[in-house]
Amino acid sequence: MQSFDSNQEQVVFPRLNEAAPDFNAVTTHGRKSLADYKGKWLVLFSHPADFTPVCTTEFIAFANRQQDFAALNTELLGLSIDSHHSHNAWVLNIKEKFGVDINFPIIADLDMKVAKAYGMVHPGAADTSAVRATFVIDDKGVLRAMVYYPMSNGRDINEFVRMVQAMQTSDKHGVATPEAWKPGEKVIVPPAATVEEAKLRLASGEYDCVDFYYCTKTL
Repeated sequence: MQSFDSNQEQVVFPRLNEAAPDFNAVTTHGRKSLADYKGKWLVLFSHPADFTPVCTTEFIAFANRQQDFAALNTELLGLSIDSHHSHNAWVLNIKEKFGVDINFPIIADLDMKVAKAYGMVHPGAADTSAVRATFVIDDKGVLRAMVYYPMSNGRDINEFVRMVQAMQTSDKHGVATPEAWKPGEKVIVPPAATVEEAKLRLASGEYDCVDFYYCTKTL
């Protein structure tokens, strides 16, 4: 993990394609650990605080897409540096005021152990709140993506659905996906390893090639 010192406080950042930091924490659905999600993908996301407007919109959006994540064998897990009593009250408040059920667990990270392990606390933004960080962990417990947002701006939850779809497609078919790719669109095949392979690819008609290094196909 990468780290740096700021105001004598060590900030640790996990790294892509390495094992995600383990955790065992109290949540609104009981105690949860990373091992509980073995065999499933996990979207772990932090928010600065309960009962705040931007965070409320994000939680509603995550709840509204929960079934889409589930269809991708993907679980949701929220986190903030608040107590589980605060989380429970907020979940009930969202149901009362907005009519939305929050059916995924939320980590109560009062000691900031999980937040610090995942680099969610940025002293430049706040010393006692987690920034808007999102981590995608695959079914083998490997960290595959992480995205940070500023305190003032909410995330686009649709992008995280798309991101999981794209990564799972890449894993299954050994391909890459272009900007803003969505299921059903053409994917990018790996560049040819040799000049001869590039020539054969261009002549085969099997792929839609702009040039030897950029070829796409339909799955």
